[in-house]
Amino acid sequence: MPEGHTLHRLAREHQRHFAGAPVRVSSPQRRFESGAASVDGRVLVRAEAWGKHLLHHYESGLIVHVHLGLYGKFTDLPLPMGTPVGQVRMRMVGAEIGTDLRGPTACEIYDEPQLRALEDRLGPDPLRPDADPARAWRRISKSQTAIGALLMDQQVIAGVGNVYRAELLFRHGINPNRPGARLGATEWDAMWTDLVALMKVGVRRGKMHVVRPEHDNGEPAYAKDRPRTYVYRRTESACRVCGTPIAHSVMKARNLFWCPTCQSV
Repeated sequence: MPEGHTLHRLAREHQRHFAGAPVRVSSPQRRFESGAASVDGRVLVRAEAWGKHLLHHYESGLIVHVHLGLYGKFTDLPLPMGTPVGQVRMRMVGAEIGTDLRGPTACEIYDEPQLRALEDRLGPDPLRPDADPARAWRRISKSQTAIGALLMDQQVIAGVGNVYRAELLFRHGINPNRPGARLGATEWDAMWTDLVALMKVGVRRGKMHVVRPEHDNGEPAYAKDRPRTYVYRRTESACRVCGTPIAHSVMKARNLFWCPTCQSV
């Protein structure tokens, strides 16, 4: 599933390509037909992201809310776009470029109260300038839930997925099974600062970069379409720092990776 940096990068692209002008919006698949009609031909005021949610604000006050889920993807195409191929949930056509959305978990119309409800149930997003890490800390510091699970809870922090969860915990030497209440405030401050920096790199480059230069062993930065990592999807491989085989288990139905030596506490 795309993590928060992907949605923020998409929001920036859509802001650049479509905002400030009328946008033709349709639903070739017809599953978003009435929603598309309600914003078709309207000016897109701005595009933004909150965690894993993409939001298109139109001049009418209506908002298109998109959650990509596991399979959702936007495909940009030059004009004229031609006949839609496959199950296109939403097509957007601007003055110079168009984009097709396929396979999202959600593509729907929100009004302002629905948007407020979404924001109320999401935790702070490290990539938003209005993010308040103290909100997340209040929940983490009182919880006996494992920090590995808390980091994936979108009501605690919005936008963190399995890769950032695994890599952040490794970079700070924290065992994913440690209860949130046993995390120190200084540790949390350092983790939040690091998370903001890592996700900003992801937005800027379009790819995750989580391995420090001193631990780069010279292998290709990306293999099989996934980022080079410390622990994520490296089960039984030698830890880049200590050589211990990377461990794997399942936490709340998601794969979990860590180094038993570097993350012993």
